[in-house]
Amino acid sequence: MIAALAGERAWLVGGSVRDELLGRTVTDVDLAVAGDPERAARAVAEEVRGPVFRLSEAFGAWRVIDRRGGRVFDFARLQGDSIEADLGERDFTINAMARPLGGEGELIDPHGGRGDLESGVLRVLGPRSYEADPLRPLRLVRFAAELGFAPDPETERLTGAAAPRTGQASPERVFAELRRLIAADGALEGVALADRLGLLAAVLPEVSGLHEVEQSQFHHLDVYGHTLEVLARQLELEGRLEEVFGAMSPQLRAVLEEPLADGLTRGQTLRFGALLHDIGKPPTRGVRADGRITFIGHDAVGEEMVRALCRRLRTSERLSRFLEGLTRHHLVLGFLVHERPLDRRIVYRYLKHTSPVEVEVTLLSCADRLATRGKNADKAIAAHLDLARELMAEALAWRASGPPRPPLRGDELAAELGIEGGPELGRLLAELEEAAFAGEAGTREQALQLARRLRHNPSR
Repeated sequence: MIAALAGERAWLVGGSVRDELLGRTVTDVDLAVAGDPERAARAVAEEVRGPVFRLSEAFGAWRVIDRRGGRVFDFARLQGDSIEADLGERDFTINAMARPLGGEGELIDPHGGRGDLESGVLRVLGPRSYEADPLRPLRLVRFAAELGFAPDPETERLTGAAAPRTGQASPERVFAELRRLIAADGALEGVALADRLGLLAAVLPEVSGLHEVEQSQFHHLDVYGHTLEVLARQLELEGRLEEVFGAMSPQLRAVLEEPLADGLTRGQTLRFGALLHDIGKPPTRGVRADGRITFIGHDAVGEEMVRALCRRLRTSERLSRFLEGLTRHHLVLGFLVHERPLDRRIVYRYLKHTSPVEVEVTLLSCADRLATRGKNADKAIAAHLDLARELMAEALAWRASGPPRPPLRGDELAAELGIEGGPELGRLLAELEEAAFAGEAGTREQALQLARRLRHNPSR
């Protein structure tokens, strides 16, 4: 790359320098160029034989993707008449450092970023930094979650003051920060910091609104406190899969590590689901005549709220459906605890009802149950985890192989029974699928006999 940029005045800047000083692998390379960023980008693209394209019309930024080296190069024109002026326009001191391209140890650090790196401090470059970009307060929280750093008191004050404007940033940029926040090692601490500084109220008011919503005697926290506890238990379960699920844990871990949508894995999206699963409680809260607090229908209302939230943040439809499913079905397993032992038909209905999140919602229900430590908690938790292990084995098999297929196709069944395609045929096939799962219609003849009985006795 240095050879390709011979004759250009260019500097490594921002996150590239920060991560280099932290000893982290640098895959996103940011460069400030005194000349033409397009010319510099095309020179590097030719060297790495990768695609090059414009990132921003407003700032003239360009990107090169080095597929062979696994790196991304972003080129931007120098802001101001010097590199020091450029660094003064950035967000935090740890991102306001530079190195001349090809320079040896020539760190340019006019704002003390290296010292803040060593101290683990996040320090904003004054109120103008937040005025320049309303997203920057949320970036502070994301950096805190990713790096384990903490803002200094003045930065906290400025961030709290700027937080209400964060929602003015584009929804795509807001979601990009939330996505990285929830995927970070310090996700729990980051969410708590976002709440304390007023950022949750600005970008996720559905979660902020859970404060001071009192629950029944079976809970020891309000809905907000319970939600953070569910997220904490979800994070804990990620490290306890072997302890809780035994021999199933490698298969379960593989599922959680699968990419899902919008740059998130299934496991990372499940964290987001833990944060959102009870947002339907405030609008459904009620108090019975005996004084018991209820949230009847909060799963269905929450599903609608998650759908609206995802539309607002402009997530993919795939991610939205996943989060909607987690919210809609997070109570189902708990209702089955008192029906044990479960026959095969009940197991089938659980899997069919919760599909396609049957694996993930089973795990989420465990985090939810572990976070609910009110009356009779220990006994209830043990019973719930025992059933979850039973249903997790079924869910993983269902995920791997899909639902059972009846031993004859729909057209074959229609011909045998002399009926046309339509609702009746669909109902019979659904009944046969359930019976096949239960081991009651494993052969063609058994399936036909059952179908004939069902036609004459539909309520079977």
